[in-house]
Amino acid sequence: MKMISPVELAALRKLPLAELMGRALQTKVAQRGDAFSLCSIINAKSGKCSEDCRFCVQSGHYETDAPVYPLQDETAVLDAAVEAKRIGAKHFSIVTSGRGLAGKDLERVITLVALIREKVGIKVCASLGILSRGDLERLREAGMCRYHHNLETSKEFFPQVVSTHTFAERVATIVAAQDAGLEVCAGGIFGLGESEDDRISMGMTLRDLQVDSVPINVLIPLPGTPMAATESLPVLEILRSIALYRLIFPDLPIRLAAGRETALSDFLSSALLAGADGMMIGGYLTQRGRSPEDDHRLVAEMKRIWRS
Repeated sequence: MKMISPVELAALRKLPLAELMGRALQTKVAQRGDAFSLCSIINAKSGKCSEDCRFCVQSGHYETDAPVYPLQDETAVLDAAVEAKRIGAKHFSIVTSGRGLAGKDLERVITLVALIREKVGIKVCASLGILSRGDLERLREAGMCRYHHNLETSKEFFPQVVSTHTFAERVATIVAAQDAGLEVCAGGIFGLGESEDDRISMGMTLRDLQVDSVPINVLIPLPGTPMAATESLPVLEILRSIALYRLIFPDLPIRLAAGRETALSDFLSSALLAGADGMMIGGYLTQRGRSPEDDHRLVAEMKRIWRS
């Protein structure tokens, strides 16, 4: 498929929101029909993270109310996978805090991946931080199909968000996952204080990396983090960026994740009319989401609209 050129993208950025959303919706329907992607996660290991991501309550650098616990046991993770399948998720992701999982915890996750595939039959993903190609190959051999590793923001803005690791390290992990034979789910967070230029820069990097799925989070300013007082990104800017991402990624799932309820509120369906066609259901790492029943009703109505 022909990729959008910088000149075409610059012209699209000048369009009024309604026209831009119209172009994005037309692209979504033409390229992906009424496809809608649902996934779910478990916060399998929480808190005391060595990294200083300024938006994250799990960072050990900040005083927050985030839960702190070691890697959950086999029963808890399997139960969560069963529940994810019950509520209609097609992918279930094991998420752990920290720079990168290692040692006995990594061995346990490798075992868990195989057990989930055997006992639950749901596609298994993971977000375990910065890993080597060898570790990622072992996870794939256990049955994992996709690795999740967000860029978070643009290369240019990244130093304003994280100082304990680099943008290049995040890119290297994505490449290592691809080299290990895994699909990659990678996106970022809107509303960290970045500009639209930054959001576009991140999108173009993700496109160059040829990722398979693009999750979009919107900052939830949480107490205790350096970004607790960050002003919310206007809905208009969120919708513009979602529409532009659809045009950058015409044939990929664009998944609304954390912050979709708080940042979009009454305009959640508008994001789906702007080209998004996936959601994380059942809650996030430290925040509850909408009920799965509400999400399924929304999905059913959106599919009818897309087919009309």
